Amino acid sequence: MGQGDLTVKTSLANEEIPVSDAYVTIKDMNNNVLHTSVTDDSGLTECPDLYAPDKSFSLNPGYTGIPYSECRVSVSKPGYVTEVINGVEIFDTQESILNVDMHPLVTGENPEHVINLPENHLIENPVQNTQAPRGGRAPRNVFVPDFITIHLGQYNASARNVRVPFALYIKNVASSEIYPTWPASSLEANIRAIMNIALNRIYTEWYRSRGYNFDITNSVYTDQAFTEGHEIYLSISVIVDRILGEYLRRPNLNEPFFTSYCDGRISNCSGLLQWGTVTLANNGYTPMQILRYYYPNDLNIYTAPINPIIESFPGLPLSQGTQGSDVQLMQLYLNRIRQDYPLIPAISNPNGVFGTTTTDAVKIFQQISYLPQTGVIDRATWNKISWYYVAVTRLGELNSEGDRIVLNDIPPNTAIGIGASGGLVSRLQFMINFIAEFYSDIPVIAQDGAFGSATRNAVIAFQQRFGLTPDGVVGPGTWSRLYSIYFELKDEIPEPPPVKPEPPTPPGSGDPAIRQIQSTLNSRYNTNLVVDGIFGRLTKAALVIGLQTELNSQFGRNLVVDGIFGPATRAATININPGARGNLTYLIQAALYTRGYTSVIPDGIFGPLTQAAVQQFQRDQGLPQNGIATPATQERLFI
Repeated sequence: MGQGDLTVKTSLANEEIPVSDAYVTIKDMNNNVLHTSVTDDSGLTECPDLYAPDKSFSLNPGYTGIPYSECRVSVSKPGYVTEVINGVEIFDTQESILNVDMHPLVTGENPEHVINLPENHLIENPVQNTQAPRGGRAPRNVFVPDFITIHLGQYNASARNVRVPFALYIKNVASSEIYPTWPASSLEANIRAIMNIALNRIYTEWYRSRGYNFDITNSVYTDQAFTEGHEIYLSISVIVDRILGEYLRRPNLNEPFFTSYCDGRISNCSGLLQWGTVTLANNGYTPMQILRYYYPNDLNIYTAPINPIIESFPGLPLSQGTQGSDVQLMQLYLNRIRQDYPLIPAISNPNGVFGTTTTDAVKIFQQISYLPQTGVIDRATWNKISWYYVAVTRLGELNSEGDRIVLNDIPPNTAIGIGASGGLVSRLQFMINFIAEFYSDIPVIAQDGAFGSATRNAVIAFQQRFGLTPDGVVGPGTWSRLYSIYFELKDEIPEPPPVKPEPPTPPGSGDPAIRQIQSTLNSRYNTNLVVDGIFGRLTKAALVIGLQTELNSQFGRNLVVDGIFGPATRAATININPGARGNLTYLIQAALYTRGYTSVIPDGIFGPLTQAAVQQFQRDQGLPQNGIATPATQERLFI
């Protein structure tokens, strides 16, 4: 027998105003009273211990019963509608928060509002998001929305819409679909998959471009199981808060990867298996290793700004004579659609100038899609072109060909500088970051679509490196050089191996070299490892702790020393070049050895053997083989 904690938080509906002195009653599903309390000035109740089945049941994929208890919560106060929530789930050892929106009572209105929560998705209906309607639009920038609008039913059924903060949406879905008792690595991998599906829907304007007034549904047959009124578990909430603003994508592709998944016990699919993540986590896999086990092994974490959702249509129709990046985007989309609809004439020079060829292509497209054949890209035509583009490229599916359209091989014929924003800036930042992996004097910058001082400094560094006037403005000359360098370097990189990576395997049980590494980590960074010569999860985290400590002490970084190689750590890393000496080199060597590159004996000296091992590791990972421990190389080593 176990126990779980439940906190009830009351607030005025649609506002963050607490409702105090509300009477809260918690009953079991047979209406036996378990607890009563009154909300305080912050709208909170005390946190009682409630019965729950033992935690072990929720960790066993072979257990077919219900691994949590259920209760009934009612909240009442004079002058307000009484809220009753049936089926609140209590897990052993878990703290959860039940947010209750209180509505002032209106004369003639039903004085009681009842919400019946379904069973956890793993029990109720494990089929998952494999039959979504085709379509959608791909904007040029990835962003994390501040709010998201959810349709409470299948996309083509009549149902209410609700608008909630994006972070709350992710917490709700995760609390509805997986068990909060699962290992932290399993929880994070599942949460990242949940988050990426939502971001893919928003990036592609999956429903908006079809004329719907919502961003996603709560139908598990097309999307994810958002459950209105569901409690939020603390173990899930803290992970969401930590990784909010991050997303997963593949190199050289723009869209958030569509991370399809299913439960892995009753139903199986080609994507992530939710129960399988528990087994992998128990075997020492990190969240990214779990994700790369199920998805392509070049999947990586990127950051994105938090912005409101705004439609991508530029506001005014595009017609003959119009120029700019929006025109070029439509030209590139039409050329890709033409591969599946060859009646559309090719636009031989998609340079952002809306000429007669573009007009002809638009008219034929409009004919194919049963729109008035005006040759003008109005809102309806814009959305339909976007919808067709996402459909033919499968951007909202696991087997997407990827959105590469932003990197057309024709350089823009326009200048951008400080204060610019949008797709061209994102394109610039993406290409600068790619080139920076090969040239240590060019800084890595955030790909946020905003041309600020950091982007200007990176442009100046690029211009200085390649003999251009270092004015920080990206005009036709800089664009041309940027494109030629980018594609020259890109052609040198081999495709990553198609196999899914296995977890790091120790060179040998009780390996003396690993024992020495563990002892050194303990003495230098107080990591308290068991010196057993076996490379496991704690030793891997200790290597990252060492890296974070050295970056803080040697280079004045302000990293949280938590043993997690996340975006902040990657951004703080530096190139470590052949000939380097010291603790950072030692950590690189130790990481290589524990990954199976046993020709390296960690000694803190970046000599020929270390350089050769770095190059081999880069080759195995599909990275530029320059023998330099770049930030990208370190990310693959330590994550």
